[in-house]
Amino acid sequence: MEINVQELIFSFIGGLGIFLFGIKSMGDGLQRSAGDKLRDILDKLTTNPLMGVLAGILVTVLIQSSSGTTVITVSLVSAGFMTLRQAIGVIMGANIGTTITAFIIGLDVGAYALPILAAGALLLFFFKNKKINNLGQIFFGFGALFYGLELMSGAMKPLRGMDAFHDFTVQMSDNPILATVAGTLFTVVVQSSSATIGILQGLYSEGLVDLQAALPILFGDNLGTTITAVLASIGASVAARRAAFTHVLFNVLGSVIFLILLLPYTALVQWMQSTWDLNESMTIAFAHGTFNITNTLIQLPFVAVLAWIVTKLIPGKDKLAELNTNKLDPVMIQQSPSVALGNAKQEVIRMGDVAVQGLEATNQYLQTKSVKHADNAYQLEQAINNFDRKIVDYLVQISAESLSVQESEEHGALLDAVSDIERIGDHFENMVELVEYQQSNKVKISSSAMEDLTEMFLLTTDTVRDAMLSLQDSDKEQAKLVIQQEHKIDAMERKLRKQHIQRLTEGSCSGQSGIIFIDMISNLERIGDHAVNIAEAVLGESKHMHRVNN
Repeated sequence: MEINVQELIFSFIGGLGIFLFGIKSMGDGLQRSAGDKLRDILDKLTTNPLMGVLAGILVTVLIQSSSGTTVITVSLVSAGFMTLRQAIGVIMGANIGTTITAFIIGLDVGAYALPILAAGALLLFFFKNKKINNLGQIFFGFGALFYGLELMSGAMKPLRGMDAFHDFTVQMSDNPILATVAGTLFTVVVQSSSATIGILQGLYSEGLVDLQAALPILFGDNLGTTITAVLASIGASVAARRAAFTHVLFNVLGSVIFLILLLPYTALVQWMQSTWDLNESMTIAFAHGTFNITNTLIQLPFVAVLAWIVTKLIPGKDKLAELNTNKLDPVMIQQSPSVALGNAKQEVIRMGDVAVQGLEATNQYLQTKSVKHADNAYQLEQAINNFDRKIVDYLVQISAESLSVQESEEHGALLDAVSDIERIGDHFENMVELVEYQQSNKVKISSSAMEDLTEMFLLTTDTVRDAMLSLQDSDKEQAKLVIQQEHKIDAMERKLRKQHIQRLTEGSCSGQSGIIFIDMISNLERIGDHAVNIAEAVLGESKHMHRVNN
């Protein structure tokens, strides 16, 4: 039988494209229906590795992508919202969650793919209600997923007549490592383990591969999906790289264990197939689910060991790693509110230190235009937001206890300080975005303007650092120095505005560079105001005219 190679390739890649679009569409619809609170789910439900597993399963089911869950996890670790141990649990859960797609495919409703697509389109285009639109997107994605599978399945049927393909599948049956490598490479290319598992289900259903080859290919699919997290961690913090490597290590160990146990595992899958009368697609789905659940159960007790291994393999001190508010013990609130308040103060000081680091990273980005400093600043700003939420929650709990007059004043001052530090983070994030705008639009800032900006940047950073020292030591003299420095910042801002107008008049600065310059010094001036707010709290003058919330 003559095979039309062009038709085969076009049908296969077209079907693959529709399948991938269907997965994404269904995931987006589910995500919107869930209220788009995936980061909150991961942040709040990962109190220990077991809860992390459950959170990983839930989020992966919602977005239909284990790679997506892992990338979110890597970013949370990078920002200090999650520890490495918590992340390992989430990564394990993501591997289990991704098996739901294989079970959906195993339902074998391909004959109804087009009516489901039509129903989804109807809900999307003929209703204005957002909930109905989200449901329509889920249906549309569901239908597209099966329609894509049907196209791919039809494209693969003629492969039976190809001697080369037949010989290759026989080799994979005889050589499980070759099959694992093939599965890995294909998933790396496609960037979706769900797609490659779906294709594997089609190959097995059409009798193009036997179970002895299909199972090692399945292991390879799990290995290939780790590439997305690895790519997401390139250039990220040490903690993020460790989280990504944990994903690789977890899947490699699982694949090695199951390759060693391939004969009994194959026998188990055959037993499930005959006992439960599973079709070919559902057989692969159960094999996939059994592999990931068993792998998680084997490795979950060794989370601490995995964390230790990746820490040794990826050495280095990461200032962002595990930036958690570890001193905020809720038990201490009832036992001793005054000690709890002292602990909260220590965390506020740490939060202020992170803000100073963020300002320094922003200045480095302004000077060097190196993206690593921008990424560093963004991660530090995310860490500040984490501190903000955790410390405020803790201080609210403390407020329910009986505090002395002095403690109540300190409590209020700490709440205000947290708010001011959070706003400092927002302002240096604004400045990073301004530098990015400058870079992308090739805006040139004159050397004299850069000198002025650098001088104001250093003065502002010193002022914030001194404000935190005054809070740490309750040092009123230091607080007065902060107020004097802030007056200098105000005067400098007025002076620089006038100098900038002169440069514009002389034509040494463009209009675009002028906008960036004015916005930069405006953000620095506001940071100075927030530093003064902290100093005034130390002086007991929180109602001072400088108090700002912008």
